[in-house]
Amino acid sequence: MRPDGPLKLAGEVRDLQIVDADGVHCGIADDLEFEGEPGRPLRVRSILVGPGACERRLSGWLAALVRRIFGDSVVRVPWNEVKHITGRITLKRSGTVYGLLKTEERFAAFVKRIPFA
Repeated sequence: MRPDGPLKLAGEVRDLQIVDADGVHCGIADDLEFEGEPGRPLRVRSILVGPGACERRLSGWLAALVRRIFGDSVVRVPWNEVKHITGRITLKRSGTVYGLLKTEERFAAFVKRIPFA
């Protein structure tokens, strides 16, 4: 599937794993941002990634917990940076170029602080 072809956005893009050009898993497509004017076609502007992007989809207490642990950051990956979409979204460049991987690094640091028996 090509990013400029027809898509069922909610069902085919949101919640897909994002992989950068190096094959590194960079997060999940939490939401999409659109642009357009009344009476004109809508276009996808960017993929929203991060705890702040998925917060609206969570219940109140769970959203508060996610915000407390992971923060409320949102990374906008420009739609024109999508190489292709299959069972995952593949980007044209490294995830660090877009500011991705910060949430994953914060999660890894959080998990390291959990005492395991």
